[in-house]
Amino acid sequence: MKIVIAPQGFKAGISGLEAAQAIARGVSAAVPGAETVLAPVADGGDGTLNALVDATGGRVFTSSVTGPLGQPLEARWGVMGDGRTAVIEMALASGLALVPQRRRNPRITTTAGTGEIMKEALERGYTRIVVGLGGSATNDGGTGFAAALGVRFLDSGGRPLPPGGSALARLDRIEHSGLHPGLAGATVIAATDVTNPLCGPNGASAVFGPQKGASQEMVQELDAALGNYARVVARDLGREVSEQPGAGAAGGLGAGLMAFAGATLQSGIDMVCEVLNFDALLQDADLVITGEGRADRSTIFNKAPAGVARRAQAHGVPTVLLAGSLGPGYEELYDHSLAAVACIGDRPMSFELSLSRSAELLESAAERTMRFILTGTRMAGRRGA
Repeated sequence: MKIVIAPQGFKAGISGLEAAQAIARGVSAAVPGAETVLAPVADGGDGTLNALVDATGGRVFTSSVTGPLGQPLEARWGVMGDGRTAVIEMALASGLALVPQRRRNPRITTTAGTGEIMKEALERGYTRIVVGLGGSATNDGGTGFAAALGVRFLDSGGRPLPPGGSALARLDRIEHSGLHPGLAGATVIAATDVTNPLCGPNGASAVFGPQKGASQEMVQELDAALGNYARVVARDLGREVSEQPGAGAAGGLGAGLMAFAGATLQSGIDMVCEVLNFDALLQDADLVITGEGRADRSTIFNKAPAGVARRAQAHGVPTVLLAGSLGPGYEELYDHSLAAVACIGDRPMSFELSLSRSAELLESAAERTMRFILTGTRMAGRRGA
């Protein structure tokens, strides 16, 4: 029996590789002779750096950058094994996990650190740059990112705007003559799992703002500010970004990357699967086991488990999803290539305890899952006889 194990990382818990290793232990406990192929994945959010760099034998660097609240921090980024493709996981420089709960405020958080990493990558001579969008603390439309690369955002008095999404309501002019020249010869790819536009009821502020600390009043304020930003971008750069699918990713960083770096947006999970040569791993496979921290209706929208299951189904291989928790609408996943969804919890427990036990719970759930599958196989065999 060949089983491909392709989970993503469990936020604040364990990495994709650690999750895959835990699942493999559970599989082996139930089916000692099983062949397990470990292929941890990511969809542009947490784990994208490790997935792309580890799979290609690349290198990881650490840089001192500006965090989402303006604080100094050390952020990791990397280069793939081809020696020319830099990988930036924006969450490691501008992510929500870097901001304490009580200090989350998308009015002021900035993507400056992400731009500082891109500047360093360009100055080291990397001509292809992948930016993973996901897990952001920001709602600044990528203005912090662009400012780090030489763009100036000015109010009606010609004064530079302070960092953050709220200030964009006062944006009057964009001065982009100082944009880093290295971008002219670079190919920038934004890897994301969302297709939200920049503004409106499905935009960055309305959909993702609340999880970053935005009240309903703040959501309306930030959405209006991004609307003003989009109008000025269209006028001063001649680029219409407000309705582009994915423009709302990472608090509008998707729009900023398109406007200032000429980026193209690509499905994060498809990009990672291509690098992993995932379709080849599926040859002769009997089962795929994937995993994520929380499975709900949003998983459908090309997040890692859905992307993995879609590819597996094309090869006639069923996929089981092991999830840390189940949210509203997870049942819809059965209509989107997933054969089964199971919660890894073994008893009521706090979120903190479940995080600390992630590997243990995954191992146990994988063993239970395999024992259920073996029981079903034996019953089918008996009926066939």
